Amino acid sequence: MSLDCQGTIREYPSFTANGDAEALHKAMKGLGCNDTAVAGILCARSSAQRQQIALAYKTMYGKDLCDSLKSELKGDFEDLILALMETPARYDARQLREAMKGMGTNEKLIIEIMCTRSNHQIHAIKADYKQMYNRDLEKDLKSETGGHFERLLVSLSCGGRDESNNVDMKRAEQDAEALYKAGEKRFGTDESMFNSILATQNFAQLRKVFAVYGKFASHDIEKAIENEMSGDLRDGLLTVVRCAKNRPAYFATCLHDAMKGFGTRDKDLIRVIVTRCEVDMVQIKSEFYRLFEKQLEAVIQGDCSGSYKNGLIALVKGN
Repeated sequence: MSLDCQGTIREYPSFTANGDAEALHKAMKGLGCNDTAVAGILCARSSAQRQQIALAYKTMYGKDLCDSLKSELKGDFEDLILALMETPARYDARQLREAMKGMGTNEKLIIEIMCTRSNHQIHAIKADYKQMYNRDLEKDLKSETGGHFERLLVSLSCGGRDESNNVDMKRAEQDAEALYKAGEKRFGTDESMFNSILATQNFAQLRKVFAVYGKFASHDIEKAIENEMSGDLRDGLLTVVRCAKNRPAYFATCLHDAMKGFGTRDKDLIRVIVTRCEVDMVQIKSEFYRLFEKQLEAVIQGDCSGSYKNGLIALVKGN
């Protein structure tokens, strides 16, 4: 990820874990809960600071902060606050488990996490997944998916992508031609060639490959994947391509999709905002406006309500 990416939520400057724990205790004491106070604290602290608050709360009051929040909050606001109280890796691990347990599999959610996280994040997710569920993430991904989509996920679950910014122009030419020959130029598709290039190379190198691809084909790499692939493999490869080109734009589109049309896909909205607010939400907001000619905060304002709306907007605006 480029060094100029910025989160809207940063370390709160005048932070005291004990003071925040005491304020949260007061907000939840007695009849009802002061949701505004809860959001004012937890939506303005970094993930690391929230973990310190949870420890201070348990030390001071002999109770688990998340248990107290569960008993006092409700609905989408509860889901948002509890999501914030998990470390990023534990939250992703829980999301992946939810996507795979029971009947059916939420491939879209699996793609969003596995195709967009860094090597470090993937390794942390795998470790927490094992610790939380005593299960191996790669094995679960293999049991829930199949074919070339399974192979893509297994490749990504290794967390072994080159993350340098080194660009080899000669190799880019060779790989662009190899992708063309593996897809558009032949009858049938050599999916393994797409996997070996898109799952291993750094994003700067991939952008060069995509730029060169136009020398061999009449349209860009995204159109080629749409024409040559189908289903979850197509969606996974397109996500890798879009993240390599412009990761904030990919997440801006995810947010737009979560709120467009009738009703709101609140789980998707919460997940993207919670996982990106400390990473690249500044860029996501900019891309949202560029793509959809609307301010992200304004769309949330019109789509959500109450404390839930206020919490989301606080995370998007920043501390």
